[in-house]
Amino acid sequence: MSFEELYGAAPEGTWAAPGRVNLIGEYTDFNDGFVMPLALPHTAVAQVSRRTDGVLRLYSADIEGGVVQLRTDELEPLTNTSWAAYPAGVVWALREAGHPVTGADIHLNSTVPTGAGLSSSAALEVVTALALNDLYGLGLDCNQLALIAQRAENDFVGVPCGVMDQTASACCAEGHALHLDCRDHSIRQVPFDLAAQGLRLLVVDTRVKHALGDGAYAERRAGCEEGARILGVPALRDVAYEQLPDALARLTDPKVRGYVRHVVSDNHRVARTVALLDAGDIRGIGPILTDGHTSLRDDLLVSCEELDLVVAAANAGGALGARMTGGGFGGSAVVLVDEVHADAVAKAVTEAFAGAGYTAPRIFPATASAGARRVA
Repeated sequence: MSFEELYGAAPEGTWAAPGRVNLIGEYTDFNDGFVMPLALPHTAVAQVSRRTDGVLRLYSADIEGGVVQLRTDELEPLTNTSWAAYPAGVVWALREAGHPVTGADIHLNSTVPTGAGLSSSAALEVVTALALNDLYGLGLDCNQLALIAQRAENDFVGVPCGVMDQTASACCAEGHALHLDCRDHSIRQVPFDLAAQGLRLLVVDTRVKHALGDGAYAERRAGCEEGARILGVPALRDVAYEQLPDALARLTDPKVRGYVRHVVSDNHRVARTVALLDAGDIRGIGPILTDGHTSLRDDLLVSCEELDLVVAAANAGGALGARMTGGGFGGSAVVLVDEVHADAVAKAVTEAFAGAGYTAPRIFPATASAGARRVA
């Protein structure tokens, strides 16, 4: 149903916020580290109007169930387990921060694949935050909107994510990857013009999500915090790459040692990637991507057979590099490939999945796209 059919009038405006794919820097954001995501062309779209009676009405065109009606003054964290918790959590976070949000009618639809590790939830949060920021004249910048959206997911929904997904959705720029310092939230737009160098970045959605991933994020976050405590640093970001051998020698738990090795080395991989992109050498980041996958598989232990197969088949088929992206245990991988070889690499991955008896993956190009914006 349309906004007008549901709510009886035209919306005050329409906003869009993208999903994201992370080029490099995984599980580093909650360690105060560095990440490098880019926005996808796939977006969550919100049509929104204000209300003054404290009523929040939410509708998703993608999910059966009709309109969810809530009261802004009765929103309580960890009480709603449906999709509506994400936009409702944003309203709660804005009000908790002292912003006078007195209700809204919201109509949502999204082209961001769910369950693929491409931040469909962050897109819902950010598009809601941006629409309410504009309608209520709150004056928040993209970083502040990202922090509101992150608080919604952390404290209202109950997912202990870092700030990367929301910042990517809120702040990315077309034709660029976003270099984000997750400690001070400073951002830098790094040119990422694949077409100019005859390259393409493929996203391979494995279409699987293994139950092993349930609780794994929180476990690894706790393990990283334990490693930082033992090493006497505020966060693993404060362990220099050159200090890694000495740091590892002080850790006796093999899991914690692996987590620390991954985070410190992945921060180093982000720095190497930035240097190569600044030098105009996108092709040179291919081996870094594959090295990052090896670390995620062997040290962080968050890969799975399907993701490993994507990386192996893509590289054997002529890719420049590949790695899983996102939380792991399924979801998606990214593959850097010469444009002339893109179809052949995609075919190699698809045939490898068929040979293994897996469901065919979904493969599409990732074009560095714009962050959240008003579209009407």
